[in-house]
Amino acid sequence: MKTLIAATATLVALAMPALAQDAAKGEKEFNKCKACHMIASDSETIVKGGKIGPNLYGVIGRTMGGVEDFKYSDGLQAKAEAGEVWTEESLAEYVTDPTDFLGSRSKMTFKLRKGQEDVAAYLATFSE
Repeated sequence: MKTLIAATATLVALAMPALAQDAAKGEKEFNKCKACHMIASDSETIVKGGKIGPNLYGVIGRTMGGVEDFKYSDGLQAKAEAGEVWTEESLAEYVTDPTDFLGSRSKMTFKLRKGQEDVAAYLATFSE
């Protein structure tokens, strides 16, 4: 019986999504990001933020280091040249520790300590 319960619990855990994402929570967490980043499409500004970092509209699915005329770190430029694309998972990993993610220095020195998956889910709502 214990084996059956353990096997069932394992199957349930494997069936659940890898990331617990809540875009509404991510919107609140994004307040920490807007000092440097905005979210703006060609037709509207969704979050009026700073311009130190690139515009994050459409970031999920975009080539890493892919905002035209933005000067990225060497690490993100290398990822762009390799054709790597932002996913919710890779973005959550990046904002946790940008330098660790890139394996080299990043211009982004801020580390998001909680809600990384939620912020990625929030930003995904502005991607196609």
